[in-house]
Amino acid sequence: MAEAGGRTLGEEELAALERVIRSGMLNSVWGSEARALEREVADLYGVRHAISASSGTAALHLAVVAAAPDPGDEIITTPITDFGTVAPILAQNAVPVFADVDPSDGNLDPEAVSRLIGPRTRAIMAVHLFGAPARIAELRALADEHGLALIEDCAQAWLAELPTGGYAGTAGDVGCLSLQQWKHITCGDGGLAITDDDELARRMRLFADKGWDRAAGRSHASFGLNYRMTELQAAVARAQLAKLPGVVAARRRTALMLLEALRGLGHLRLPRPDGHAWWLFPLVLPYGGAPELAGRLAAAGVPARAGYLDEPLNRAPVLRGPVYGGSRFPLEGYQPAPCPAAERLVEETLLVIQWNEHYTEDHVKAIAAEIRTGP
Repeated sequence: MAEAGGRTLGEEELAALERVIRSGMLNSVWGSEARALEREVADLYGVRHAISASSGTAALHLAVVAAAPDPGDEIITTPITDFGTVAPILAQNAVPVFADVDPSDGNLDPEAVSRLIGPRTRAIMAVHLFGAPARIAELRALADEHGLALIEDCAQAWLAELPTGGYAGTAGDVGCLSLQQWKHITCGDGGLAITDDDELARRMRLFADKGWDRAAGRSHASFGLNYRMTELQAAVARAQLAKLPGVVAARRRTALMLLEALRGLGHLRLPRPDGHAWWLFPLVLPYGGAPELAGRLAAAGVPARAGYLDEPLNRAPVLRGPVYGGSRFPLEGYQPAPCPAAERLVEETLLVIQWNEHYTEDHVKAIAAEIRTGP
């Protein structure tokens, strides 16, 4: 098999780094690379603002800041995601409330979300899991009905396309992108928050720069942290951004080949290809057996694993605390509800295959052959 991680790093990124080093300015406050990256991403996504940050988790923290929860307020999200989705909620002293997922793809089930909306709900944070578009139109309608913010975690979904048009990240109040090492494109770590809302953009920019209103001198207008992206990160990200359409197109091409090769296998539920960005290639085994199949595939050299997580986040040990010092705040008295569909996916039915832009037709044939040899 090809290296599971893939990467398109090369001479363009080296030239970008040299450009920044020779400029002598590595800090984005006074440099030009981060601002240029923000313009290019905003243009690509057709939004008014892109705010760069030091990581995808930092970008999600900016989005939670924009939603402005009070301590103890609730943000509804999915239990099948990286902890970087949830950490910003706790960092703002808000409470993550986990809604169950659609068992066919692991994305948030809007009906489950609807049942959990209460007087302290402040936002919904959807994740476009593995690059598959979530049911964002239904979640947008719920958010509008109840006066909630909608945040889209697009860390795994660069250029994923929504059924209603536009890219994932443009239907919510804020969309968040990741440039971590193993995403579609990378600068090692980095992220961006995108929005059309001028006020939300202002809040996020302030928070990412320690609440420093630089137009007002050395004056700190609000609480914030240092989430600034460096010029080195931004320069590499810009070189990577130019390669993004080709990366996604290549992943889609071979993913569609594998879909076609696996059609007709009754023990598998295949992913829906519409709009998919294919960060990973997920398979669902409705009758169970994902750990056994993943083990057999891995033994044959196919980079596959079962469950994606060791446990869904509604069962994560961190929720038992302590969170700050010896305190469980803001989780005192909090007990996450069961999420049976998510729990079954992680334990029995979900299998993911690493995917990247370097896969060939031969790789697809080899994967399909191993899957077809038995359950």
